[in-house]
Amino acid sequence: MFSDIIEDMSHKIAVITVVYQNYDVLKDLFNSLEKQTNKNFHIFISDLSDKKKQITTAILHLTVINGKNLGYSHGINLGIKEAIKAGYTHFIVINSDTYVQENFIKLTLQSLIRHPGSIIGGKIYYAPGFEYHKTRYKATDLGKVIWYSGGSIDWKNVYILHHGVDQIDHQQYDKLTKTDFITGCLVSFDKNIVDKVGYWDEKYFLYFEDADFCERAKKKGIKLYYDPSIIIWHKNAQSTDGSGSALHQKYQEKNRLRFALKYAPIKTKLFVLKNYIFNPLFNKL
Repeated sequence: MFSDIIEDMSHKIAVITVVYQNYDVLKDLFNSLEKQTNKNFHIFISDLSDKKKQITTAILHLTVINGKNLGYSHGINLGIKEAIKAGYTHFIVINSDTYVQENFIKLTLQSLIRHPGSIIGGKIYYAPGFEYHKTRYKATDLGKVIWYSGGSIDWKNVYILHHGVDQIDHQQYDKLTKTDFITGCLVSFDKNIVDKVGYWDEKYFLYFEDADFCERAKKKGIKLYYDPSIIIWHKNAQSTDGSGSALHQKYQEKNRLRFALKYAPIKTKLFVLKNYIFNPLFNKL
């Protein structure tokens, strides 16, 4: 009955994403959004590419915002601000290197309305062929290998932990639960969150901006939920030459330090700072 009410309501949702150079990834995202059972959404794309190309779609409602490459948070903020200006009050922030299930919009909007004033994430699988451990799985497992099913922070080392990562999904993470961390790969919220928490911190060029957003929200008493009914697939780390690349590590470690200095206990701050200073990777980049 509740889902029928959702279908009849005038709620619209803004889907916000960022693209930088790699326009090819948008094809799968657009194809999956074209198949949505609920069509009441609008896509806002922040194009931060150096050499911009035209982004078009014959089916989807689309707004492209051209910007400078000032980081992922900057791109997200451009999208949120444009969506608010257009009158939207519900937002989905999603990576451009993803694709979604056919009832993704319907179930996300349903979850947002059931949990107003909360931040909500969903179940994220590795897209087939993008698993970190590529030889570990059978062909029948592909598309069901978990990348995220809730999260937490290891405050002793300041590492972001994805629950269930690299596990095959056997419905072991199929319960709606409160969580301590929601990945910026997929995070949804309403305008009340923006009013209370503010925009994403643009000091984080790439990585840990989502953890910072979650920490600021928790300090305001805002609940974070993992909703396993909301499902997407992720082509992991396509914006930084792939998972484990030197560029990927550089941004991870730089913003791990920034996050630690802002939120971690004093002993952990010193530990992370020491590791950063003596990390040979940063003598080469």
